[in-house]
Amino acid sequence: MRYRTLGGTGIEVSVHCLGTMMFGSVGNPDHADCTRILHTALDQGINFVDTADMYSSGESEEIVGKALKGRREDVVLATKVHFPMGEGPNRGGNSRRWITHEVEQSLRRLGTDWIDLYQVHRPDPATDIEETLSVLTDLVSAGKIRAFGCSTFPAEDLVDAYHVSERRGYGKFRTEQPPYSMVTRGIERSVLPTTQRLNMGVLTWSPLASGFLSGKVRKNQPVDLTAGRAAITPHRFDPALPANASKFEAVEQLAELAEDLGRTLPELALAFVTSHPAVTSVIIGPRTMEQLTGLLKGADLTLDDATLDRIDEIVPPGTDLHHYQSDGLWQSPALTTPTLRRRPTPDRSAA
Repeated sequence: MRYRTLGGTGIEVSVHCLGTMMFGSVGNPDHADCTRILHTALDQGINFVDTADMYSSGESEEIVGKALKGRREDVVLATKVHFPMGEGPNRGGNSRRWITHEVEQSLRRLGTDWIDLYQVHRPDPATDIEETLSVLTDLVSAGKIRAFGCSTFPAEDLVDAYHVSERRGYGKFRTEQPPYSMVTRGIERSVLPTTQRLNMGVLTWSPLASGFLSGKVRKNQPVDLTAGRAAITPHRFDPALPANASKFEAVEQLAELAEDLGRTLPELALAFVTSHPAVTSVIIGPRTMEQLTGLLKGADLTLDDATLDRIDEIVPPGTDLHHYQSDGLWQSPALTTPTLRRRPTPDRSAA
């Protein structure tokens, strides 16, 4: 396993990062099996583990904490904060109040004295970015976290945060964690160029496009919409929906390309993501040992220019065939709030 420096932190992390969203009730409820998966990943050279407080309502963090006993010093441990953890107000978001509370809960569940990378899971329009950067900077000073980053932030928010940090003397977001795959390439337009310009590390999620590039979802073959990711977001996988036609066609061509290389589609998918110069590490999120083993087999695959050119022909750079915004992920208020897109009625005409 190769290692790359995480942004400007000086921390070296494996090119594959073990994501643990599937650890716990949402994915694999067998704690012993999850521990075996994590230990196998570490034994194969992975030193980067990513989780979040909201994964299985904290259960994922608890599993990771128990699994890392005796091996904590060897691991770069990342977790995230933002999504609600319980009913009622002030139980989520990016405020000083919530982050100060929730970092202690994550430390407790993880059974550790420090978090290497603490990430804001999504933007929070209700909280001034200055407030968020201020509390994260204080947590670094207190020794509770080593560095902090963000996830699924648009490029303009990355730039805004950078300038606030510069102006106010706060620590900077050192990383961004966006979705990226052969069929989800929108971040190539502005997010990745921005992270390069700001010297930010990038750890990408969903390289298999929520299973669409797993090799099990194919054109003219029945799709089980009652299990796995397809049961959660059936509109993404239903071949009867016209919006999915181009996606299914692209998967067929990508699968043929993988076959020509003598590789599996997931191996091709991971190698594609790690080929981008802005990407530091790609998060793999296995639910089973079999899935982990299959993903690790592709670690040595190097794509040449001809192969990358072929992928560009199938899915042009900057193109999103597999969309995440429609699944409830954060969208800019400029898109979701009509009054921010429409002048008052009397002021709309040119004369």
